[in-house]
Amino acid sequence: MKANMISQFIRSCIFFIVVPVFTMFWSFICLAVYPLPLRMRHRVVMVWTNTVISLLKVICKIDYRFEGLDNIPKERNGIIMCKHQSSWETFILPGMFNQTAIILKRELYWVPFFGWGMLSTDPIAINRKQGSSAMAQILQQGKKYLQAGRWVLVFPEGTRIAPGKVGKYRIGGALLSVESGYPILPVAHNAGEFWSRRQFIKKPGTVRMVFGPLIEPKGHTAEEVLKLTQDWIETTMKKIEGSTGAS
Repeated sequence: MKANMISQFIRSCIFFIVVPVFTMFWSFICLAVYPLPLRMRHRVVMVWTNTVISLLKVICKIDYRFEGLDNIPKERNGIIMCKHQSSWETFILPGMFNQTAIILKRELYWVPFFGWGMLSTDPIAINRKQGSSAMAQILQQGKKYLQAGRWVLVFPEGTRIAPGKVGKYRIGGALLSVESGYPILPVAHNAGEFWSRRQFIKKPGTVRMVFGPLIEPKGHTAEEVLKLTQDWIETTMKKIEGSTGAS
């Protein structure tokens, strides 16, 4: 047990050194390609996110397994509403969908290097303190991006939540679904058991990420869509929590 803890600490230290150095280097490339079309910028940023996931697998021995991939439509896009436990899902999901637009806090732009990468993907950056104005921005930009064929990624709890806990689900993604007519793709995962918030040590194992059936907004209010989404995500979380696949 002690040897495993020492190994995890050493691997986490290596990851902590390698990833920031690579991020600093790649952020300048992200800035350099900013004048290029979004499609090309997105590909450049995805090199960064995919590299981080690969380094996590090689250095920290954190692998992953997808379930329910057949629920992802091939001929249409929509709104991804995902459980938020870790930084892991913010790296893995954008590369799986077409030019994903993430709804995020505007303050993330101010994070050196990391924020530059986020800026290059043309996300929906909101100021939460503005309330109704922020919601209007989500609806306006979200509809525009959806109509352009992009997926919109929402973390409805707003912040990372510890494994076993449930945060307050915000209505923005559900309201966007109802007003735009685009479906919600619910996603559950247990990444927080391996790469948790404010924890330096990263634990080896296999993340389970489950994609649920589409939730169509037609005939539903935003509140009903939100409840359907939360119920599916949290019911699925109860099934996969604790299945760490630890090695």
